Amino acid sequence: MLVLSAPQMFEKAFKPFLKNQEFKNIRDPIDECVAHYVNRAVSQSFPAQEVEVSYDYEMLPSRRPRFLAQTAAHVAGAAYYYQRKDVTEDPWGDKKMYGVCMHPRYGGWFAIRALLVFPGVVAEGLVQRDPPDCVPSQELRIELLERFNLRWQDWSYRDIVPVEVRYSEEQKTYFSTPPADRLKLLHESGDLQIFPSY
Repeated sequence: MLVLSAPQMFEKAFKPFLKNQEFKNIRDPIDECVAHYVNRAVSQSFPAQEVEVSYDYEMLPSRRPRFLAQTAAHVAGAAYYYQRKDVTEDPWGDKKMYGVCMHPRYGGWFAIRALLVFPGVVAEGLVQRDPPDCVPSQELRIELLERFNLRWQDWSYRDIVPVEVRYSEEQKTYFSTPPADRLKLLHESGDLQIFPSY
């Protein structure tokens, strides 16, 4: 099972999470928020079931991710993972071009947060569902990959398809801020109180 966060997560989950916590030591507030809600949902929904949870931010000792989030989203049918191989006439030569997932309702305004594995559970009769191909033209696929690889900071790749909702300006400011400065931003905005550890 794959866990995605919709664009509204910042206002509907993250900010309330910050208001209801007393932080003494904090790593990454978004990561802690996601872990809080996922762990709560797993314990409430599957109390007697063994569930292995992997988060998008977790790394193996080899410094590789615990799971390939974009590949998992594609395989789960949640979002289409557009890669160089999805372009019939490749215009980039030897240049490295990374792929990116697009959601049919949110475009690029979402995040892949966690993967839940249920060891020992056998699911019979399930049919794998292909992800919606929401960027069908070759021209748009080329534009998507170029925007993502060459201009990702301007957010424009996220709007390559029509979307229902985007990140708020406050959320964009948060994610545009270097990670080392995000706690300061939250503290200055009044969204985060850090209590000293004694």
